[in-house]
Amino acid sequence: MSQVNDQKTLDQISRAAKTRRMILNIVIYVFLGIWGLIVLFPFYWMLLTSVKSYSSYNAEYIPKFFTLSPTLQNYFDAFTTVDLGRYFLNTIIFTVATTALMVVVITLAAFAFARLEFKGKNAAFGIFLSLMMIPTELVVITNFVTITNWDMRNTFWGLILPSVTSVFYIYLLKENFEQIPDELYKAAKVDGTSDMKYLLKVMIPICKPTMVTIVILKVIECWNSYVWPRLITDDAKYFLVSNGIQEIRENGFGRENIPAMMAAVMVISIPLIILFLIFHKKIMEGVSRGGTKG
Repeated sequence: MSQVNDQKTLDQISRAAKTRRMILNIVIYVFLGIWGLIVLFPFYWMLLTSVKSYSSYNAEYIPKFFTLSPTLQNYFDAFTTVDLGRYFLNTIIFTVATTALMVVVITLAAFAFARLEFKGKNAAFGIFLSLMMIPTELVVITNFVTITNWDMRNTFWGLILPSVTSVFYIYLLKENFEQIPDELYKAAKVDGTSDMKYLLKVMIPICKPTMVTIVILKVIECWNSYVWPRLITDDAKYFLVSNGIQEIRENGFGRENIPAMMAAVMVISIPLIILFLIFHKKIMEGVSRGGTKG
């Protein structure tokens, strides 16, 4: 009889535990659902605004969360009002060149700090990390003066050079390189492998997830770059998509042309959205590897 009662008690406890887990899961999923709607709402609002006509948008004293007469005219205006296609090409050139040069620079720097031994390495790396404490505004001013003195305004080199390195990415990659056992490096040196060959054949393949993460984050950073391109270029031949969006916004017949601007933003955002959807697992894997020691 005692065993039967004990079994009933265990069943009751098990059912109660399952009920609590179910309630907890429901609360979590409801919270995540609400949070997902909050996060996705700006994208919905951007898409909705992009299919509203210029006149109907400006006639709304109270914003509406739907439209009964969607139009694609704003997408046509986005490419005809300004030379958005050229700006797209300029942005691709700027993004690819900047990302490629940065990968080379940070890989060599991270390898030097992670594997090479030289006098004052730790002190140099500490000073290097302290650069992250400098406000971005001060760096922009310094870069602007330097690029202007080098007569590189309104050139691709003027756009690219200030962005070819990153203290944070060097630190992230250095941490990953240091997770590779020293025995591999020593064995490679015994076999007569050069440092460059060891870097290319061993370290980079092992740290591929982090490399992919850095590349994707840099592409997104370059694609969304606004302040520096607006500051260093005033020739339309070197405008990026950020300049084009501002031009569209200002071309509103006396008022800001927000619908056309939102259409341009939608078109510009599509490559980044696709990129993230394809490589989001690599990004998560690379970030988790960068935050794991040992």
